[in-house]
Amino acid sequence: MARFTKCQCQPCPVRAQCTTSRESARNAGFPPRELRDLQVRVRAEQQTSDWHARYAVRSGVEGTVNEFAHGHGMRRCRYRGHPKAHLQHVFTAIAVNIERLSALPPTGETPPHRPATAFQNFLDQRGIPRLKSWRALSP
Repeated sequence: MARFTKCQCQPCPVRAQCTTSRESARNAGFPPRELRDLQVRVRAEQQTSDWHARYAVRSGVEGTVNEFAHGHGMRRCRYRGHPKAHLQHVFTAIAVNIERLSALPPTGETPPHRPATAFQNFLDQRGIPRLKSWRALSP
């Protein structure tokens, strides 16, 4: 950790690039070498199309979990005991599937296209192909 006093920090010509505080000085932390190397490696990996494909799958799963938690009250269980809680989860999943199926158009009609998500737009802008299914990742 590097600490700069107020009298050291105030006259610095590049202070605006360092901190937005008008009064206080600057404290700068430096992670250990191993952590810094790990961060650099992981950030470089995040730029690969392989990583984006894996993250797209995670994004879909996160959306489903979010739907259950916020849309169907799955953060709290109504019942005590594992068997009853399990039944609540199964019935809620069935209800969500019925909702999704009822939103589909009748057989023979093409379903309307959903607008692209921000992540899908991000992939499109960079020319990264979007996977249709998580099954495409399995060997």
